[in-house]
Amino acid sequence: MDPSDVNSSGNNPGANVDKHVLLLKPRGFCAGVVRAIDIVQIALDTFGAPIYVRKEIVHNSYVVDDLAKKGAIFVNELDEVPSGARVIYSAHGVSPAVREAAKGRGLKVIDATCPLVTKVHVEAIKFAKQGYSLVLVGHRDHEEVEGTQGEAPDVTQVVSTVEEVAALVVPDPDKVAYLTQTTLSLDEAKYMIEALKKKFPNIVGPHAQDICYATENRQTAVKKVAPGADLVLVVGSRNSSNSNRLVEVSQNIGTNSFLIDKAEDIQPEWLEGVGNVAVTAGASAPEVLVKEVVAYLQSRGFGSVDEVEVMPENVRFGLPPEIVQAIASAPGAITQPRA
Repeated sequence: MDPSDVNSSGNNPGANVDKHVLLLKPRGFCAGVVRAIDIVQIALDTFGAPIYVRKEIVHNSYVVDDLAKKGAIFVNELDEVPSGARVIYSAHGVSPAVREAAKGRGLKVIDATCPLVTKVHVEAIKFAKQGYSLVLVGHRDHEEVEGTQGEAPDVTQVVSTVEEVAALVVPDPDKVAYLTQTTLSLDEAKYMIEALKKKFPNIVGPHAQDICYATENRQTAVKKVAPGADLVLVVGSRNSSNSNRLVEVSQNIGTNSFLIDKAEDIQPEWLEGVGNVAVTAGASAPEVLVKEVVAYLQSRGFGSVDEVEVMPENVRFGLPPEIVQAIASAPGAITQPRA
């Protein structure tokens, strides 16, 4: 379906029109999330429960609860893990300080950090070694930002607003580099980078943008479809950065949008007078929750469901060597991730 054809109702919430669901594609799990969940599941199958996981493996309550039922134990810090036990780092990555703490306690580590987050860590190390002051654009309370900042804490400053950019002070304004959190909105990153370039004309950045492909693709899909919808529902948890950014993208266009963890979160008044409802999901939200949302909307009279594919997405990431080796040495263990 062509996104330009979706606006059968305009944006008139009071129009008496047929009710349609516009199901955005791509949506939901990205390659890094699939990889991280597979790592936990394969570890459970190979080594048996319990398997400890530092922080939420991905930011989705359904996924975390499901893995917990299977024997994963989620902890905030490594001191909650028994010495010598096996622990998995979440997809958001960790700082070198966390890695050192794991070594000190003899923990058996499996690293589920998304390869795209690892890329940003490598960039931080490179710029720091070259003598740059680092500016990390992101949300300072997010685990990914904490991990990246930890690669070069003495030279890294985190900024979240243009006002914070204006207040930056660095030793040498001509020796500054920037990096970004992978799950920012494209517009947010653009404005922040423009502000940084204005303040530091000689600032350098990564060869390729740090915003991950899945974040970009899901935001692009919302930008194309939201103008033809009366309402956008984003399936995702409250602590999911990329899911929150999808809501913001829709609202910035002028289309009403809400973040929901599950179908039961939908308020009936949101649907009053609505013709077209666009449904998408953050990169850590499973498809089963999307299906439940669509089923709920169908029960409310939204009989037509049209999948709107804005772009193809076929990215896959390999498993970390710790998991590959474990699979090879465990007779009868699973040999392929579940996807």
